Amino acid sequence: MGMPNIPDIDSKIKIDFDIDIEGAINTTILSIALEELGLAHIINAEGEKLQCFLGEDCKLHCLDDALKLNEDVRRTLQTVIKQEMLLQFKLENLMDLCDKYKHHKK
Repeated sequence: MGMPNIPDIDSKIKIDFDIDIEGAINTTILSIALEELGLAHIINAEGEKLQCFLGEDCKLHCLDDALKLNEDVRRTLQTVIKQEMLLQFKLENLMDLCDKYKHHKK
């Protein structure tokens, strides 16, 4: 699995010191989307890890291995959930900014 990307992103974003509010909003939305895509890859990897462990040779593993794997997956998913909460706050703040910008623009 490669780095997450959005087609033709380089030609659509021009970041400089004169970025306007619309550019900042678009860049922030894009950053949220890329972070969500990265988290989706992490969740998928954890699922594949579990599938591999529970595959054909599952009976060869001891209970301690299963418990350790469970704890590792639980800890990783807990971290993903924390990041999702931060992204939700970021999106809510961005939506508030968009509302203020619309009222100010009128």
